[in-house]
Amino acid sequence: MSLLQIIEYPNPHLRERAQDVDAARIVEPAFQRRLDDMFETMYEAPGIGLAAPQIDVLERFLVLDVSEDRNQPMVFVNPVIRERSAELRAHQEGCLSIPGVYAEVTRADGIEVEALDRHGKPFSMRVDGLLATCVQHEIDHLDGKLFIDYLSPLKRSMALKKLAKLRKRG
Repeated sequence: MSLLQIIEYPNPHLRERAQDVDAARIVEPAFQRRLDDMFETMYEAPGIGLAAPQIDVLERFLVLDVSEDRNQPMVFVNPVIRERSAELRAHQEGCLSIPGVYAEVTRADGIEVEALDRHGKPFSMRVDGLLATCVQHEIDHLDGKLFIDYLSPLKRSMALKKLAKLRKRG
């Protein structure tokens, strides 16, 4: 396995919509290696989710693991949110592509998501809380959307100023 480079805002590829993955490719060794590399990169960063566009691959797949012990890795290929709960929840979000910047974002507390797993098998699951937030955040990456897009213009401006200041410090 190897660590991958995570692209950072304002890289224009973060704003592009990713293309569906051909289901036959999922079981290929190269695709499986890329998933393993993504997990290694995510854990090292450290993060709880990583979408393919963040490693400059414009395809619809993501990895995540919200467990404390980092022992519940999940793969979502061509994910689609089928249902969102009316109940909302705010979570403090950050992003590996916008390092050091965090903000409270309100999203659906529960969702139903359909996808293919790392073996190409279709699955559907209902999730809530942090896992629902993470899935929504990562699917947003597949659609070219970032968590800062949910912020008011003032808060977005403050977040981007903080990012610039962090980069300047090195």
